[in-house]
Amino acid sequence: MSSSEIDSPHDLPPGTPPGNDLIQIPQVLPAMLLNDVLIYPNTIIPLSVSSEPLVKLVNDSLASHRQLAVFTRIPEPPSEEPEEQFYKVGTACRILKMFRVPDGSMRILVQGLIRIRRLEIINKEPYLTLRIESIEQEQNKTIKIEALMRQLVKDFTRYAEDQSIPEEIRIAVFNISEPGPLADIIASNLSIGLSEKQAILEATDLVERLTLVTVHLAREMKLINIGSEIRDRVEGELEDSQREYYLREQLKAIKKELGEEGESAADIAEFARKVEESHMPAQAAEAAKKELERMRLMTPSSAEYTVSRSYVEWLVTLPWEVSSDDELNLKKAEARLNKDHYGLDDVKTRILEFLAVRKLKQTKRGPILCFVGPPGVGKTSLGRSIAGAMGREFIRMSLGGMRDEAEIRGHRRTYVGALPGRIIQSIKRVGVNNPVMMLDEIDKLGSDFRGDPASAMLEVLDPEQNNSFQDHYLDIEFDLSRVFFITTANDISMIPGPLRDRMEIIEIPSYITDEKVQIAKKYLVPRQIDECGLKRSNIAFSLTGIRAIVRNYTREAGVRKLEQKIAGVCRKIARNVAAGKKAKVTITNHTVATYLGPPVYQDDDMPTIPRVGIALGLAWTPVGGETLIIESTWMPGKGNLIVTGQLGDVMKESARIALSYLRANAELYGFDLAKLGDRDLHIHIPEGATPKDGPSAGVTLTTSLASLFSGKKVRVDICMTGEVTLTGNVLPVGGIREKIVAARRYGINNIIMPEANEKDLYFVPDHIKKQLKFHFVKTVDEVLKIAFADDAKHKTRARVKRLG
Repeated sequence: MSSSEIDSPHDLPPGTPPGNDLIQIPQVLPAMLLNDVLIYPNTIIPLSVSSEPLVKLVNDSLASHRQLAVFTRIPEPPSEEPEEQFYKVGTACRILKMFRVPDGSMRILVQGLIRIRRLEIINKEPYLTLRIESIEQEQNKTIKIEALMRQLVKDFTRYAEDQSIPEEIRIAVFNISEPGPLADIIASNLSIGLSEKQAILEATDLVERLTLVTVHLAREMKLINIGSEIRDRVEGELEDSQREYYLREQLKAIKKELGEEGESAADIAEFARKVEESHMPAQAAEAAKKELERMRLMTPSSAEYTVSRSYVEWLVTLPWEVSSDDELNLKKAEARLNKDHYGLDDVKTRILEFLAVRKLKQTKRGPILCFVGPPGVGKTSLGRSIAGAMGREFIRMSLGGMRDEAEIRGHRRTYVGALPGRIIQSIKRVGVNNPVMMLDEIDKLGSDFRGDPASAMLEVLDPEQNNSFQDHYLDIEFDLSRVFFITTANDISMIPGPLRDRMEIIEIPSYITDEKVQIAKKYLVPRQIDECGLKRSNIAFSLTGIRAIVRNYTREAGVRKLEQKIAGVCRKIARNVAAGKKAKVTITNHTVATYLGPPVYQDDDMPTIPRVGIALGLAWTPVGGETLIIESTWMPGKGNLIVTGQLGDVMKESARIALSYLRANAELYGFDLAKLGDRDLHIHIPEGATPKDGPSAGVTLTTSLASLFSGKKVRVDICMTGEVTLTGNVLPVGGIREKIVAARRYGINNIIMPEANEKDLYFVPDHIKKQLKFHFVKTVDEVLKIAFADDAKHKTRARVKRLG
């Protein structure tokens, strides 16, 4: 409704304002609504009126009592209702003067008279008319009011000096003796918000009003003091900057006289040339040029110049668009992989598949593989062979023990000595943006107060994100999607789930004895002969000699210890050759002990005669398969079950399940267990110093106890593996490949295994499968009919399969 233009306020001249008793306010007044402006009683303010309804309002007021009600609009009214558009408390004003303007508008000078409260809206047209009531207030001064007034005058005097308030207003404030007008005039000169001003207007109690004005005045003075401090500090810094600029100009002039000015200019020009030639992305080029502009304003001897120079140097030396060409000859790549590694067919197949896809479609995105396997099986060396087969550069980065996220993402340049992360450093070192990068031991990442490197690796190893990898030092996106990432791990369970999902897992199993012999023959022996300075005419290893080293001097999944033993033999021969002994030495199973001493490991003696309570099982270990001899006996006691041999909780549970199944089915098998409550059962697995655990010994435990209860002997030419349930079912287990090889190593030709594990024979070498007879079972009943020596000829429902 209002179209008023608000000018700066003017307060009453010095003198005593009119009291409430001298002012007669009608109960119905025309109302003018103002935006962002509030008029206090005892103050005078000019207004500009241009809208037709308000011009009529002013003319009607001048023709009658010259009074009108002034209210302030609410900035954000709670509703669209007219009553909610403006505050309930306003000021009754008198029009002192009116000036007409040629454009039809007018200027009026109004004086605030008294606080009023609106009761109801009488009319909305042609202008707003309200029924109002005057708000009476007590003028009696108390001691507290007198104290507040003195403090207000004192504070306002200081405030007015800082804010350059006109002298006549300060004089007026000093001479006002009434508390109400004093509070109103001071409040009208404070730079406070509209809501704070309205709260003062609505405060009818003088103590409350004076207190509000005192609080706001104190706050304004505090803000003024803080602003002065900031202004002084800024002025001091500007003076320092001007002084520094002046000194730099002097230094520039001195350097020019000494002929040194061109050093930094030549350096910057060289970097600018490299920026243009590096074909870096627009974002990187823009950052480099911005840094070069900063360098032009610095002296070469300053620390800031060195930091900026290092940053630009990193930008221009990174291989933004430099890639190596892939070797897409599949036969050549396959020959290279076969030459460097024995076996590992799954890994080689995956690499050749990737090369085949690259040959058919020139995609830039590289795969992300994770080799999981025990130590020493060739995971790291396989990455180097892959890089060679593809014709790419190779980077190996060890992640074991890494706890600082900055090792991956780098440090921000605000730190002293900041550098990019190791990924960007490695790419710069090889000079191409598509190397084969092996992240070794990813399962051994740590975390502490410096961050979580595993979380940082999520972006690196995510094909959807690593094309915009952002190093903290560079603060610019770098494309890692062309990098062929290969990670290695020993224990996949230690890799966080989100990180594991981003990688293609390829399991590399432990080597069996025959594979170790072939690896030693083709790779390890020739390498150690060469490293020890020997020739083929000095030494030779027979297959029996290598096999003896594998079986009697090493117990490992890989071939590291095997290579160390071969190296030990070669060093002793090298010593003899250096001493003048030229005769060729052949290492056989009979001569190994001469160079390596007595055997460190010996195969356990397998039972040759069937005995009651003894059964042979198979177990998987990180260094390969092993056989288990499970012994059961009983003695007078109280029905306790004793298990020894350092067994884990799962294996102990398997023993209890086996006992519970046999007790529940004692009548079916003809066991007399009536006196079992007066006896203790003892189950023992030899080699008590070696921890043992897992459910795969369930059938062996059950067979051993069944032999004890029935008095029947278990065949010594048969081994078994499988998990047993309380209902007598035989469930599949893992490690079949290693277990079968272990059985063959100990001369056992019959193996009982779960029928569900028949598919795992695919991973067993053919020459081993041909020498064995497999019994695939589903229930314990089938196991016992095969295992007992007396029942060997009985027909069973188990499927017997001899391969080859």
